[in-house]
Amino acid sequence: MSRRIRSAAIAAVPAVVNGAVPAAVIAAVLLGAGRSMAQTAELPAEPPAPQPSPAAEQAPPPSVLRLTLEETVTRAREASPRLAQLRSIESAAEAGSKGARAQGLPVIDLSAGYTRWSNVPDVSVPLAGGGSQVIYPNIPDNYQSRLGLRMPLYTGGRVSGTTAAAEHERTAAAHDVRSGTGDAALEAQTAYWDLVASREEERVLREAIKSYEAHIKETRDREQVGMAARNDVLAVQVDRDRAELSRLRAANAAEIANADLQRILGLDPATRVEAADPLERPAIPETTIDALVTEALTMRAERAALQERVAAAQERMKAQKAGYLPSVGLSAGYDYSNPNRRIFPPAAEWQDTWDAGVSLSFTLYDSGRTSAAVEQASAQADAARHQLEDLDRRIRLEVAARFLDLGAASEGVDVATRNLEAATENQRVSGDRYREGLIPSSDLLDAETQLLRSGLDRVEALAQSRLAAARLDRAVGR
Repeated sequence: MSRRIRSAAIAAVPAVVNGAVPAAVIAAVLLGAGRSMAQTAELPAEPPAPQPSPAAEQAPPPSVLRLTLEETVTRAREASPRLAQLRSIESAAEAGSKGARAQGLPVIDLSAGYTRWSNVPDVSVPLAGGGSQVIYPNIPDNYQSRLGLRMPLYTGGRVSGTTAAAEHERTAAAHDVRSGTGDAALEAQTAYWDLVASREEERVLREAIKSYEAHIKETRDREQVGMAARNDVLAVQVDRDRAELSRLRAANAAEIANADLQRILGLDPATRVEAADPLERPAIPETTIDALVTEALTMRAERAALQERVAAAQERMKAQKAGYLPSVGLSAGYDYSNPNRRIFPPAAEWQDTWDAGVSLSFTLYDSGRTSAAVEQASAQADAARHQLEDLDRRIRLEVAARFLDLGAASEGVDVATRNLEAATENQRVSGDRYREGLIPSSDLLDAETQLLRSGLDRVEALAQSRLAAARLDRAVGR
């Protein structure tokens, strides 16, 4: 308390002691004197500002990255771990398709070996003219090498069905990548417009706070000359502090949106993203819900992927039915051994032989394994078809809802714009009338609060319209 304020308070004490003034009035005098003198007294010298620490001086400033919406979406697609995962799954599906096709191609084997046998007596037969002939000599060292070939000639559709199913799965994985690309784009757009809207709300609230502070100053000036009551000042102060609280929340929401963009784009945590695109109403497509539904059923990557999986399930069912049919295979080989046991009598020298043949295999009875596998594959194919039917219904609903949301959001922008224009004019007129003494402070306060709400409503309406447009594009599959 300054020296003048203390003097005014002391001067009022005798009157209190003598009982000339009620206690409530004395309190009002003390408070009023304190306010009046505080406004006229000289302010004490402010303490020197604290010097920044050397560590704070050396801290690098946050880097600013200014991005358009298109640049944000492009970066999100490049940095998305989810898309990288889907691309890896696509590569795995492509490798599986190659492996399935290889089942119908020849397989060439090369083998070699050495075997040491124990010594045994030679087996010989007597000759007619005398003497004997060794027909099975003792050859303890045995060297073998074989080049073999195997190839299926007929599998009853097992190979072709498995190959077709794998190819459908590969195509489905490619559609999954396209679907993930759309999800990444929508996620980036949502975070981008959240950031823009939060910072725009913070700007509106800052302007409202300046207006409230000017109103507080003017009301205090009127209070000093007896033209305004203390509660008028307090009422404005309450709304000003409410606006400050909302500003803090908007600033916090902007920081969260900035952190979300850092995550989506793979940026350094110290990066501050600046949005280059303004918050404006998007264009409304001149089309119908039916036309958009037709486009979505053609363009949606999720539906295309599910169609491929339905086809893959049907091909797997065909492959399982191959168990009812015989299979035919071709085999051939070339042997080069020492001794070659297929040549009689064997000799301790390198000799070659070859062989070729065709085999047929047919399962007469498998205790119901094939029929169970066929039933399982058929049920899985039916489940995939029902899932596709459900997805079609959901796509129709999603497209209709997003189209209606966009229309409602666009109309909301028109209403919010008209409301903001009316609130702006109302605040201007109310300010003029208040300064002329024609209306009380509460009327001006109402006008300022309505202007603040109208500004925030317009920001919200614009943000919702941009998000509705992005969601509609995602629902259609663009």
